[in-house]
Amino acid sequence: MRRYARSLCRDAAQADDLVQDSLAKALAAWGQRREDGALRPWLFAILHNTWANGLRREGRRPDGAALDDADEPAVSGGQFERLELLDMQTALDSLSEEQRSLLLLVAVEGLSYEECARVQGVALGTVMSRLTRARDRLHRLLHGESDADPNRPRQKSPSLRRVK
Repeated sequence: MRRYARSLCRDAAQADDLVQDSLAKALAAWGQRREDGALRPWLFAILHNTWANGLRREGRRPDGAALDDADEPAVSGGQFERLELLDMQTALDSLSEEQRSLLLLVAVEGLSYEECARVQGVALGTVMSRLTRARDRLHRLLHGESDADPNRPRQKSPSLRRVK
């Protein structure tokens, strides 16, 4: 939960507060939990909703860390790995909140599509379409492709004319 909260808040202290608030809400609502439901998605749903409600209250998106203030990668690597990590962070930041949080739940936290649908309170088809759009946009951003109109079909490069 802390890892997901950290990815949402971008600040360790805020993430810890978010996890603590979420766990307090979970304990307070423990009797309302369905016995047939899995505990992990239920906790992630509480965390996600607590974070989203905080955003609505503040009326703004959380401040991202400046690139110069970003934490060092957890693994020691060369300069190219660091640049790739920063590129990935920048690309993730450019996704919508719904797409980014859903992509992190699936890719980082390992939740199934059904669990993600319960966490975010949306239909399974919505999860699948948001993930597809998020992955496509992330791919375009990381490969330097135009992001102007994601619905426009990609144009083929002009073929060479055969001359006899």
